[in-house]
Amino acid sequence: MKNTIIALALVASTVTLTACTQTERGTAIGAGTGAIIGGVVTGRAGGALAGAAIGGAAGYLIARSDRSGYCIYRDRYGRRYEARCR
Repeated sequence: MKNTIIALALVASTVTLTACTQTERGTAIGAGTGAIIGGVVTGRAGGALAGAAIGGAAGYLIARSDRSGYCIYRDRYGRRYEARCR
């Protein structure tokens, strides 16, 4: 189980580094965090998969914008703002 959690964390960190937009990064970070928490809490791979799915969906909803072509970003002071996707 420990190996599964480590592997999922490595995959999530790699996806986070290669994500192009803020929405993709938010989804990847949410999925990785959810997988780690789900795996640790349940001690099973199924819990890690469920956590990844829930975390990915939450990360997507938090990072996306309602306007097409715009993304939600966070400045260095922690404030969220909406701007054109990079």
